[in-house]
Amino acid sequence: MSKAFSKIMAINAGSSSLKWQLYSMPKEIVLAKGMVERIGLPNSIFTVKYGKGEKFEKILDIPSHELAVQMLLDELISLKIISSYEEIEGVGHRVVAGGEALKKSVVINEEVLKEIENLAELAPLHNPANAQGIKAFQKILPKITAVAVFDTAFHTTMPAKNYLYPLPKKYYEDYGARKYGAHGTSHFYVTQKAAEILGKPVEKLKLITCHIGNGASITAVKYGQSVDTSMGFTPIAGVMMGTRTGDIDPSLIPYLMEKTGISSVQEIINIFNKKSGLLGVSEISSDMRDIIAARKEGNEKALLAFNMYANRIKKYIGQYFALLNGADAVIFTAGIGENSDIVRSKILEEMDWFGLEVDESKNFPGAEGIISTLSSKVKILVIPTDEELVIARDVERLRVF
Repeated sequence: MSKAFSKIMAINAGSSSLKWQLYSMPKEIVLAKGMVERIGLPNSIFTVKYGKGEKFEKILDIPSHELAVQMLLDELISLKIISSYEEIEGVGHRVVAGGEALKKSVVINEEVLKEIENLAELAPLHNPANAQGIKAFQKILPKITAVAVFDTAFHTTMPAKNYLYPLPKKYYEDYGARKYGAHGTSHFYVTQKAAEILGKPVEKLKLITCHIGNGASITAVKYGQSVDTSMGFTPIAGVMMGTRTGDIDPSLIPYLMEKTGISSVQEIINIFNKKSGLLGVSEISSDMRDIIAARKEGNEKALLAFNMYANRIKKYIGQYFALLNGADAVIFTAGIGENSDIVRSKILEEMDWFGLEVDESKNFPGAEGIISTLSSKVKILVIPTDEELVIARDVERLRVF
């Protein structure tokens, strides 16, 4: 028998961070949320938000994820948000890459954890950190249900013509070389939310969902299922991002190695992952807010980075209109998509032929819901994503009663 209410934690672990939310389920009430930043670095930042706008913050050195988890749980008790560890009945972990072996959310056991670690080559910046978070909670809360929720799961409905690369087939059959996508939890959430806003069954909608932040991906969603997405074998592919190149000609790899004297392919990939995108073009920052500020001051490199970023997203939206044979709505979500009216306007500039007309009186920072004109043939929506809620729902569904 399950209890009437349960406390579920949703965890998003990065290499030096731990983002979390604590829910009361099944009513989906957020009891507390917070972040541990700069794990393993001096002056780590530990934050808990709870109650009616109350906030606890501490700056100290937190050398490991395990200590971060221990501090988090102890602080939840200290702040009287929980009375003991036993109140937490499930933990859900965001994992970026599930590959072909892990196509849906699953209760974590040793075999699942090993597979998550093995799939690090598909998400080298993410899966190892996700595994760290899982292990940290396992040590402190070994008996509760732990669930892995995969970014790639939503994209497992893509047809072979979209997920396969035009390579010799054996590379897919022997090594799994294919498009997997990412941000699936976010794309799934905003798809469901868009159906609510538009008052139509998701099975009757064609949507283009734009998860644009420091990492970014665009997805074509047909009748509730992902049919194509911009990210590929790893999250480096697709549109230009904060520090990632997005799509490039692979011939640049040997060319740049020869010209620069770099002897390691991994070093070039590291440049493509961590030193490119907005940061590489602007030579200022990977943060769109900094780019916009510098652009306003007349910085030409910032202007170029801004225009390139918007242009590449625009092109993906255009190709997905073709793929879907039209769309009912274009959705913006994630950090930049939700908060930057300037970026949204630039992306949608000169797309009226597609039936996209922005109502600038509705398109402001913090806008939510429909921001298109009444005459716009295609609706334009801003929907704040809630990946943590999707995670909590899956934990509640799968947890051991």
